[in-house]
Amino acid sequence: MGNSYAGQLKTTRFEEVLHNSIEASLRSNNLVPRPVFSQLYLEAEQQLTSVEAGSRPENEEEEEDDGSESNSPPIPYQMKPPPDGCCTTDGFCQAGKDLRLASISNEQIELPAGFLLVGAKSPNLLDHLLVCAVDKRFLPDDNGRNALLGFSGNCVGCGEKGFRYFTEFSNHINLKLTTQPKKQKHLKYYLVRNAQGVLTKGPLICWKGTECRGQQSTSSTCSSAPSQPPESPSPLMMAATESVSLVNQNASAGSQQTGIPTDQALPVLTSGTPTTLNGKDSPKHQHSVKSSNLSMQMRPSVIGTLANSGPPKKRHKGWSPESPSATEAGGLQSNQAVPFHGNKAVKYGIGLTCLSQPVPAGLLPSPLAATGEPVSVPDNLLKISRTRPVILKGHGNFPYFCGNLNDIIVSPLLQTCYKNAQSLPRAYEQYGASPIQPLSVEMQILLTVYYLVQLAPDQAPLIEDLEQIFMRSWRESHLAEIRQYQQAHPQMLPQVRVQIPPVTSAQLPWLTRLAASSCNNSVHIIESTNSLAEGLSELFRSLAKGKLQQTNFVVIIYSPKNRSTESCVAVIGKHQARALAESMFSPSESLKEINYELVTGKVASLGAFFSTLCPDGDINTLLDKFHQERSGKTSSPFSISFNKAVSSEGVATKATTACTSYNTEWHQIRSIQLAVARKLLSHVCAIADSSTQNLDLGSFEKVDFLIFVPPSEVTYQQIVLHLWQSGILLEIGLEKKSVIKQRAEQYVVKMDAEAQTKFKAFLQKSLQNPYTLFVLIHDHAHWDLVSSGAPGPYPQTESYVGLIDRLLNCRQVTEAPNILILHVTSFPYALQTQQTRISPYNEIHWPSACNNGVDLYHENKKYFGLSEFIESTHTGHSLPLLRYDSSFEAMVMAVGERFPKLHSAVIRTYVLIQHYAAAMMAVSGLSQMKNYTSVETLEIIQNLINSPGQCSSSHGHMVLLRIPSVPLAAVAYERLCQVRERLGLEHHFEVILGNPNTGITIGKHFVEQLKMWQKIEDTEWMPHTYLELEALPCILIFTGMDPQGESLPRSLRYCDLRLINSAYLERTALEQELGLAAYLLRSDLSREMVVVSDLSESDPEKLSSTDFEDEEIVIEDHASAKRSPIKRQRSHSNDSASSSLSSKASNSAFSSKSSSASATENTTKSPHPSLVNSTEGSVHNKGSKKNQVDRKTQRIYNVNHSLAKEPIDCISTINKSARKPPKSTSSASSSTPTYNIFVSQPSSQCSMAKALQQPPIVFLPKAIYDIVTSIDSSGLPKSASFLPYHSVSWVSSFRPLLSKMMTCTEQSLYYRQWTVPKQIHMDYNNRVEGRTDNFHPRRLLLSGPPQVGKTGAYLQFLSILSRMLIRLMEVDVYDEQEISINMQEESAHHYHQPGALWPDLERFKKMPFDYTVHDPNYEDASPVFSKLCNLESKEKVSGRKQEDIYLRRHTTRMRLSKYAAYNTYHHCEQCHQYMGFSPRYQPYESTLHAFAFSYSMLGEEIQLHFIIPKSKEHHFVFSQPGGQLESMRLPLVTDKNPDYIKTPIFTPTSGRHEHGLFNLYHAMDGATHLHILVVKEYEMAVYKKYWPNHIMLVLPSIFNTAGVGAAHFLIKELSYHNLELERNRQEELGVKPQDIWPFIAIADDSCVMWNVVDFNRNREASSEDIWTERNVSLKHVMQRIEETPNVIHYALLGMRKWSNKESSKRIQEPFSRCHLHDFILLNVDLTQNVQYKQNRFTCDDVDFNLRAHSAGLLICRFNCFSVMKKQIAIGGHRTFHIKSKVPDVSTSVSPSQYICAPDSKHTFLAAPAQLLLEKHLQYTSHCFFPLSLKNYNHPVLCVDCYLNLGAEISVCYVSSRPHSLNINCSGLEFSGLLLYLCDSFVTASFLKNFHFMKDATLCVICQDRSSLRQTVVRLELEDEWQFRLRDEFQTANSKEDRPLFLLTGRHI
Repeated sequence: MGNSYAGQLKTTRFEEVLHNSIEASLRSNNLVPRPVFSQLYLEAEQQLTSVEAGSRPENEEEEEDDGSESNSPPIPYQMKPPPDGCCTTDGFCQAGKDLRLASISNEQIELPAGFLLVGAKSPNLLDHLLVCAVDKRFLPDDNGRNALLGFSGNCVGCGEKGFRYFTEFSNHINLKLTTQPKKQKHLKYYLVRNAQGVLTKGPLICWKGTECRGQQSTSSTCSSAPSQPPESPSPLMMAATESVSLVNQNASAGSQQTGIPTDQALPVLTSGTPTTLNGKDSPKHQHSVKSSNLSMQMRPSVIGTLANSGPPKKRHKGWSPESPSATEAGGLQSNQAVPFHGNKAVKYGIGLTCLSQPVPAGLLPSPLAATGEPVSVPDNLLKISRTRPVILKGHGNFPYFCGNLNDIIVSPLLQTCYKNAQSLPRAYEQYGASPIQPLSVEMQILLTVYYLVQLAPDQAPLIEDLEQIFMRSWRESHLAEIRQYQQAHPQMLPQVRVQIPPVTSAQLPWLTRLAASSCNNSVHIIESTNSLAEGLSELFRSLAKGKLQQTNFVVIIYSPKNRSTESCVAVIGKHQARALAESMFSPSESLKEINYELVTGKVASLGAFFSTLCPDGDINTLLDKFHQERSGKTSSPFSISFNKAVSSEGVATKATTACTSYNTEWHQIRSIQLAVARKLLSHVCAIADSSTQNLDLGSFEKVDFLIFVPPSEVTYQQIVLHLWQSGILLEIGLEKKSVIKQRAEQYVVKMDAEAQTKFKAFLQKSLQNPYTLFVLIHDHAHWDLVSSGAPGPYPQTESYVGLIDRLLNCRQVTEAPNILILHVTSFPYALQTQQTRISPYNEIHWPSACNNGVDLYHENKKYFGLSEFIESTHTGHSLPLLRYDSSFEAMVMAVGERFPKLHSAVIRTYVLIQHYAAAMMAVSGLSQMKNYTSVETLEIIQNLINSPGQCSSSHGHMVLLRIPSVPLAAVAYERLCQVRERLGLEHHFEVILGNPNTGITIGKHFVEQLKMWQKIEDTEWMPHTYLELEALPCILIFTGMDPQGESLPRSLRYCDLRLINSAYLERTALEQELGLAAYLLRSDLSREMVVVSDLSESDPEKLSSTDFEDEEIVIEDHASAKRSPIKRQRSHSNDSASSSLSSKASNSAFSSKSSSASATENTTKSPHPSLVNSTEGSVHNKGSKKNQVDRKTQRIYNVNHSLAKEPIDCISTINKSARKPPKSTSSASSSTPTYNIFVSQPSSQCSMAKALQQPPIVFLPKAIYDIVTSIDSSGLPKSASFLPYHSVSWVSSFRPLLSKMMTCTEQSLYYRQWTVPKQIHMDYNNRVEGRTDNFHPRRLLLSGPPQVGKTGAYLQFLSILSRMLIRLMEVDVYDEQEISINMQEESAHHYHQPGALWPDLERFKKMPFDYTVHDPNYEDASPVFSKLCNLESKEKVSGRKQEDIYLRRHTTRMRLSKYAAYNTYHHCEQCHQYMGFSPRYQPYESTLHAFAFSYSMLGEEIQLHFIIPKSKEHHFVFSQPGGQLESMRLPLVTDKNPDYIKTPIFTPTSGRHEHGLFNLYHAMDGATHLHILVVKEYEMAVYKKYWPNHIMLVLPSIFNTAGVGAAHFLIKELSYHNLELERNRQEELGVKPQDIWPFIAIADDSCVMWNVVDFNRNREASSEDIWTERNVSLKHVMQRIEETPNVIHYALLGMRKWSNKESSKRIQEPFSRCHLHDFILLNVDLTQNVQYKQNRFTCDDVDFNLRAHSAGLLICRFNCFSVMKKQIAIGGHRTFHIKSKVPDVSTSVSPSQYICAPDSKHTFLAAPAQLLLEKHLQYTSHCFFPLSLKNYNHPVLCVDCYLNLGAEISVCYVSSRPHSLNINCSGLEFSGLLLYLCDSFVTASFLKNFHFMKDATLCVICQDRSSLRQTVVRLELEDEWQFRLRDEFQTANSKEDRPLFLLTGRHI
């Protein structure tokens, strides 16, 4: 029933537990029994061997499964089908009643006596609890005991009672379980009622093994856990108790032996350090980890207890549930319960408190000074033991050594680790509620022993693993102490703390021996009684006597009585000692050691040894013999079946059928690259927009750049190739014509001797071009981060180390405002330290191409990187792409024991060279050599040679052989070339030495082949990059300490990394080596699943004994369905022993001879019999095409290939002799492949086509493979927890692990918190006192996976950055030709000479006024009637299409000049002070001043407010400093100052605080001027924020909803009032009133630039005059106008609007008397009696111009000047929205609804009445004036006003004022009359002067209905006009909004 001994008392004597543990170990299948304590202490993870070992879903709690064994898969639970008609909804019972806590928490539930309410968790409702009533007798107490077996419960929904089985009850409440129902798993919480009576979730139910106070479960450990009854606590048992309590109880091996599922093992001490146990690989536990802070990084884990949590599983034979020992362990646990905090608490084991005890005096070890008697190292120690022991210093005083010191190595690695574990990090000191102490010395030693015990026989220890163990152990005790002082529910659990003494020094030796008792002598313990020296001497004696042959580690312990325990560890295992010794060297030191061994000839014996590895005794002799046999015979480089003729040089002619798969697309911009480029641009814009003013993008005109690359010739040529093919140089304007490749080289700098010269020229160029933005791109930025102390940017040194620091971080670069630095790297960790120069906000990370299965960028390529390679090792139905070679590793270890003094890299290289040479010989026909190579190497060579034969164009693939040591690479190159030449394969494939310091050298034959494929005609062409080796069959020996950014072609098939350094482990070093194999697949071939295969449809029977490529590899796409949480069983292991046949099996195949006559004949003719056989086989296999399955769509490939049905004698003979393959180390699989002889068959699909479908296969060293494929508790590969870079260090060992759930940004923040640069790092000195950071403001970091396309992304960034700068220097200005040009007076008379600077007053008075509005902005407005205009042209106007009027206004993009006006986004050094944003100045203080004046027409006093910055107060007059504002200073008419503008400029604005062009600093050319912004009251704050140094005039609040007319009205009235004040003030100073300057300027907020037309008269009579237009400053324009003679006689002065379409004829008259718009100079003195209409929204300037002209005032337009208006899409008149006052009505309102009948129930609108009136008349005036529609000769008479009645109705303006200038209306009949708010000047007699057509219409507009009637009576309108009651209207305003009233009538 799922209870699993819950509630039974458990007390077992230690002896019986130990006995049962031994018994379980004997029954175990493991050869080496596990020690009992290692089962409890360490999380020893193992290789997945069965389905049940898979990881759980992330949302599933880690729970105990008591009833299942780990050795068998769980039996699927078949839930009983529900009865017909019942409810099956989750959260409801079968009766349909709601059980969810959230739904019934307020209901009263009746419970029978003895029942409790508990919450059950359903797997389908993670956010809900289901309420259940359960008999409390079947529930445990607070200590997890005394629960009866079985179940008794009731349903609280339907009330059904008497459920006796939890299975039955779970079905009733619809849990819908897929596993056996158990109450322990699903009854989770008690339910309690709070103070309000609401049912809420209470504490956890403390089931057996449940972490009640940490919400985590613990699984049962083995039955042999030592237990001690509380009544007899002996010191030995207490020591055992402490040790058990401090270590993980869930070791995988222990769980395996006792039936504990592996997936339930929880991480306690080593969850983040997966290791191997007894040679078995560890499973990958993927625990969700959130790293919000260090203290809460790991979820609280179980701290084990003495008696454990229960007996083993039910089927365990070593423990009987009826045995007395099963009921004796309860007493001890009863003292361990402590209160918990909230619903989370930690169940403290009795051993927990030992860590919180005060550390005795002297516990912390003193510095390890060597004291006491010296220890003598015996002679011939290395010769005897065949290894050089490594002595790891530990605790205490370390002795001296004397004697044969060369045979030992002393290392402080372990000592440093111990010291780090003793230091408490500051991050934990805030929890100082109790004396929290570090791990004791004894516990450190004990944990060290446990770690060494669980290592595999061939596994070397890692200090990183041990640090993680210490960290987790300390953190567990630390978190427990914190929770002890943070109890939230002390009343619920008793507060009992059991004081347990720590492990004593006397107990330590016994415990360590116990831990090492069952490790098969792998770890040996030496207890010294006198000193460490005594123990070391004993060790050396044992080694000298040949003892300890099976021992890998010796732990020496000395426990003095009055001092701290001393210890050390001796590593004596041959493999472990060598690996540990070599790991103490840096990579550069290792290379020096290798070079020394090569130079001194130490490797001669190794070479001689390998030369004898041949059946004939000497391999060179065999090669010579083979060469002699084939001499004189022709060898074709490709298969004979293709009939390729070979010339004398061996160059094959082009095949008749060319392959179509070849395509060199080295530079293609993909959508994701464009997205990254835009992200880069966005960050640059963010820097420019920030308030720090570190980058002024608006001041730059173009982009220049320089790319730094590592000193690799291939990388340099690769970047040059990308740059040349991208076309960026032409696009951004750096080159003017077609760019040759050599021109692109000047923009790329290789960091070598020439770097400083190029950089000096670049720096000089940046100084000379301040308006160019220079981008320094540091590609492969993690390569050289070495600090340099040389002063200045150009140190006089020949060393290139630290060159990046000297150049990029020099003062000239960091302080240059026009240099932007971009670091580009795949491994940014070294640039993410506490002292980094890059802000975290300036990091750009490569985005993921998919999100939740959705392709975000719709690319045709999919990235295949490290994570995908690791994922391929987890798929059970395919061969992994990441492999290791067990045969190679075994041979390396054997040779290493034979040559203990040589570096392992030398041995590995020579072994691999031997394998390659033997494989080439075996493939060439010397089949006896196949025993001297590995299956993997044979596979590589076989496919290398045969790949050209599968393509009609002879395309092959590349094999990358990585050899970091340059001398070793040279040895390999020489040897492989020699073997290749002796075998006659020099035309089959090339061997290339890829040295970073030199270029690529290949044979002439292969150069010609590449030229033919790439269609290159240049006779001098040579490949300079690896990309250009596309499809060339070759072995690339890639050397150098680190890769330097070289990209590899898509034809890369094998990436052989078996020789990379596996001793010096860093994250960057490992990932950049693995990054060589990163690949871009075609996504159309891998949308759901990518099938990786070397087979094609034409060769289903292709036979191979070694070819892994014949077995399709399935790579799952990220977009595929969610993977099963249980990892599938792999059918093949990743090494040669399990995935391929052994060498002996291959031998039988190769040694077999064909029985067919034809095969025998061909064999005698050719030295390559296998190649001949492949030709024969290709003929017979064509018949199976029709039976071939399309493998591109198949998901699982059956590796067991069937043979061809056609009889092939040679193949059948070989198959008969093939031996049975050995058993795999993994589980048996029915898909064991049938291996056959290697034959080459032609394929319809060449290697290039396959390359698009599959990534390369990667071979790794076994040690690296284990590290990379091991997944720690964070879900990341183990390598992710390594030190990120050699020049940085960890802040503390007590740090959290990286988590798989972390984003790239969170990883960056992690490294920024937990790493610091070392002294050699260039960021080491990047510190400023008093600052936590010292970021460079113009420095960015782009990071992305290797080979993903970062080069193309940053080149595209340069392109769009250049386009953006050009766009920033350009604006869209209105470019519209003036309208109604042909309607003006046609006269040949010119009043002024062309080119006149100023108008002549007398001549100007004679000029007629042009009533026609020519501004294209008024194209949809009513034309103004004038008898002077061309009536015929009006008819043409009537032919306009109405839709043409409302089309988008035409604009032209114009480049900003240096005299432009700017918005708030412009920042430059010149105008910082003007704008008020400069950080060098204090924030500008402004004061608010009230200014009041009375205006009789308004009938009230007007009060305005000025906001005046302190810097602008000199423009005003105050009663006293800081007192009342009296007036604004005005200059005199006679003042002349070339740097001063006399006219104050007013700019009314609304809604354009960011985009308004108020920065006139450049427009004024730095001249002093007075500029005032006129803003509405509600916008005052935002304008003040953006323009703190501008004077602002704030309109009264009553004008918040007013239009531009109100602003113009108040500006003019204020200015006139100020003029009067200034005249009075200066009159007292002796100044005449008429001498005060009377002009003001009113400018739109969109005026951006000003132009002038220069006139140059041509001397030739036949030629036209020359007109040139140029941009000038506003200062020039203003001063020219201000200097106009008799300027005070002009009322308005202005200029035309710019248009590129303007005719020169229009400019021949330099001045016009016409309407002015946009930018005017207004004489407030002359226009005193002409007012702006304060209630107007539109056309107020036309209305004012007409009234000013009728008043006899002069309006002059300077045609030589023009103003450009920028198109601004927001603000202005767009801020007015007409909508209904009813909030729910969202439909738009048509203009016809703007008016309504008075007193109607019409929906009122939320808009000013005047706006409704103007808009209604504009769009629907044809309803009022039907006779006026398109009747331009009979206009509507408008008295004293101009209103827009639409473009199809003309109006005639007349003024009623006496002595007004009006047009002659005699003989003119009007089609209508418009009286708008007419005043007393309009009389009945005045109206009788005008004649109207019959049925002409009248419209009278007044403020109210009474005024409407009074106007009709006063003007005697009823005499000539007929009115009807229904002809009265009002604007659709409510009464409080004061609507306007209209009355219409018809002329009688």
